[in-house]
Amino acid sequence: MPANLPREAKAKWAKVLEARRPEEKLKALEEFYSAIPKHKGTENLRRQITRKIAKLREEIELRRRKAAGKPVGPRFFVEKEDHPQIVLLGLPKSGKSSVVKVLTNAKTEVSDAPFTTKIPIPGTFKYQDVFFQLVDTPSLTGPWDSRVLALARNADGLLLVLDGTRPLLEQYETLARLLEDAGIRLEKPRARVEIQRRALGGRLQIVLLGRLVDCTLKDVEDLLRSYSLHSALVRIAGEATLDDIEDAIFENVVYKPAVLLVNKVDVKGVLEKAVELKKALGDKHPVVPFSAKKLVPKAVELLGRSLLEKLEVIRVYTKEPNKDQPSPKPMVVPRNTTVIEIARRIHSSLYKNFKYAKIWGPSAKYPGERVGGDHVLKDGDIVEIHSR
Repeated sequence: MPANLPREAKAKWAKVLEARRPEEKLKALEEFYSAIPKHKGTENLRRQITRKIAKLREEIELRRRKAAGKPVGPRFFVEKEDHPQIVLLGLPKSGKSSVVKVLTNAKTEVSDAPFTTKIPIPGTFKYQDVFFQLVDTPSLTGPWDSRVLALARNADGLLLVLDGTRPLLEQYETLARLLEDAGIRLEKPRARVEIQRRALGGRLQIVLLGRLVDCTLKDVEDLLRSYSLHSALVRIAGEATLDDIEDAIFENVVYKPAVLLVNKVDVKGVLEKAVELKKALGDKHPVVPFSAKKLVPKAVELLGRSLLEKLEVIRVYTKEPNKDQPSPKPMVVPRNTTVIEIARRIHSSLYKNFKYAKIWGPSAKYPGERVGGDHVLKDGDIVEIHSR
């Protein structure tokens, strides 16, 4: 965690915030990095700033190549669909492409050679009316790491594919470390801190949705002002320490739910290794034993169920008034979603003119129960919305 930064370093961070052009920001980041003292408390911060500098250099180089009409490499952006996007990550020869090929309609290239996959390839995996978008990616520890990790940051969830013939815990720890260095956490954080800078002339507003641990609102305000954050909206949820807030100043750390898929369980002894990995990790992540060569329905079922549970989503079916059947394709929404949020997702006019809804399913006391907008939905509910 960043700690005890001198006044000079904080002043240089203010220059980073003021920088507008990429080249200006790069120079300001390099100067800030040189002012960070080297001690255990700043190790994580130094890694974060090193990564920001590398990413900015890459962006500047890409701009230069585009301006000169030179090739900039493959396109890595994959547009999200209505249902959850799951990005597959793995080390070379883990079998990601084989997994995507047997589960989806994607035309992936499968080879024993490492780094065969050079661009992200999406495919559709259907489980209980949910159409997961699985995205095959180039292996990590390769030339496209920064772009692959950017895909992971944008995804709804991650599927970490582990080669069952190699040490499993070692692979997991390598992937977790690469993700953490990219500001992506695999475990749900105790605290969530969001800092939105405002235009000059605004004020510092702190919205506390949880509680502070071993500090006060005055301490938080003093810390933010010491980094020249005089005009910002700061939201603090969960149980946050001063270190959590200082961390958020430098980087927007995101949490991504992850499922671990142990591939090649058709090889003798791999299934037992998968069981050992599950024991070692406890309840951190679901572990799915899998074979891309010998597909077993039970493994596919476990994978689909694990993804739904880890993403903490539910399926809600909508039905138009005076129609007998609901839509065959559900809306996939977070747990504890309310009826009014479903109305908002369907159309703004339906939300603004909401009158009441009828519910069939697990959350209804009886079929066709009439409810208000604050009714909390459950998995499998059917919703019929009535407007003015």
